Amino acid sequence: MARLALLSTSDKTGLIDLARSLVEEFQFQLISSGGTAAALKEAGLPVTKVSDHTGSPEILGGRVKTLHPRIHGGILARRDLPQDAADLEASEIPPIDLVVVNLYPFEQTIAKPDVTLPEAIEQIDIGGPAMLRASAKNFKYVTVLCEPGQYQTCLQELRQNGGETSLTFRQTCALQAFWHTSTYDEAIATYLTGINKLALPPRYGIAGHQLQPLRYGENPHQLAGWYQVGATPTGWAAATKVQGKEISYNNLVDLEAARRLISEFTGTEQPAAAAILKHTNPCGVALGASLAEAYQKALDADPVSAFGGIVALNRPIDAATAKALTQTFLECVVAPACEPEAEKILKSKSKVRVLTLPDLQAGPKETLKAIAGGFLVQGSDDALEDPSQWKIVTDRQPTPEQLQELLFAWKVAKHVKSNAIVVTRHSATLGVGAGQMNRVGSVKIALEQAGEKAAGAVLASDGFFPFDDSVRAAAKAGIVAIAQPGGSLRDTDVISAANELGLVMAITGIRHFLH
Repeated sequence: MARLALLSTSDKTGLIDLARSLVEEFQFQLISSGGTAAALKEAGLPVTKVSDHTGSPEILGGRVKTLHPRIHGGILARRDLPQDAADLEASEIPPIDLVVVNLYPFEQTIAKPDVTLPEAIEQIDIGGPAMLRASAKNFKYVTVLCEPGQYQTCLQELRQNGGETSLTFRQTCALQAFWHTSTYDEAIATYLTGINKLALPPRYGIAGHQLQPLRYGENPHQLAGWYQVGATPTGWAAATKVQGKEISYNNLVDLEAARRLISEFTGTEQPAAAAILKHTNPCGVALGASLAEAYQKALDADPVSAFGGIVALNRPIDAATAKALTQTFLECVVAPACEPEAEKILKSKSKVRVLTLPDLQAGPKETLKAIAGGFLVQGSDDALEDPSQWKIVTDRQPTPEQLQELLFAWKVAKHVKSNAIVVTRHSATLGVGAGQMNRVGSVKIALEQAGEKAAGAVLASDGFFPFDDSVRAAAKAGIVAIAQPGGSLRDTDVISAANELGLVMAITGIRHFLH
């Protein structure tokens, strides 16, 4: 009896070559349905329609085709179990040895901006996942292929093993099939969660497929891989690498921090902006009349820390900026685009990784953090900054220029590890205090870094001041205005100190802890 292969694919990539080899080299008989059967027939390959195999017509507009005992009995039968063999014989069901199935393009469908709910629902595959799961469950006897990338490996297995596949190969394919259906179901659940506006559902899943293995993680002894969520590349998966060495785990972590920061300054009405980060913390951020000016101001803020840093730019890299970028050792540069002349200049530093990411604002709606026994989920810190909602709690009121400077400092502080203190002037950072165990320590670091330039500058703090000591230190250094969220039991003391010292103080009403 000829061996049976069931083929039912949405993605027809490589299908005809696989089917032809199965028939001509290994004498498989093909069973198929719908468009797959039509494609095989058009290619001149012999194929039996599923409806002819089962004796039951497709019904409900094709919703029910393969959900039949003659299909699933052939897949699930245990060949060495006498009772299963007897059941197959009694019902005249031939066993199916190879199942090739990939699923309706649900993820591609929901990626369309104008997709409707009924359109999405129709792309939820039922029979496909059932066949994949049945075949994967019975991997002891059945080979299951769920992606075109497996086809050639399967043919090699058949050629090397006298027309059979090894148990190890079948088990590997089964694992891939279960991950495939798991990812598919996760995409459906996530989409319907969004439709039903459930911010934090009772069950939360995340699944992706590996874009590439990474050499290592944060350190050489740690394994790491880069995974894409969804069928359509978005975010860094959609970025273009213009040049440079292989992207590392730490590069991607730093690049994401850089993207989040520079996204604060994207938009047609925003001036040119540049941010330089090191270990996810900004060491220099600035606005300028040109991109080259913004980058130079950011570099001047802390040239020592900028060495080996990550640069994010909110405009396409031009020739002048490219020339400036080549003057310092950098790990990565990301911008919305890169002009041809700039590409030529950057080639003189061929090892620096230059990436273009047209949409710098598109980021995840939630952030996840693994903990022992589970994980934490929170909404992204994407609150819009609106100085008109701030409270000026001091006698001295800010000038329009000071308010804009406070807004700039506040936006940067949002992306500094807490406890965060940022000192700025002329839309450029002068000092950054990051990640200290107490706010006094962060203030001290930021003011010492700013030095004499702190005179006339402003200061932003991501959290409230528990005492007035930091306000007095800021005033002594020459700071003229402070933005902070408020909320301390000693806010009155802090405000009184600001009034005593002649400072402007804005209470933002929102904090930006970043752990």
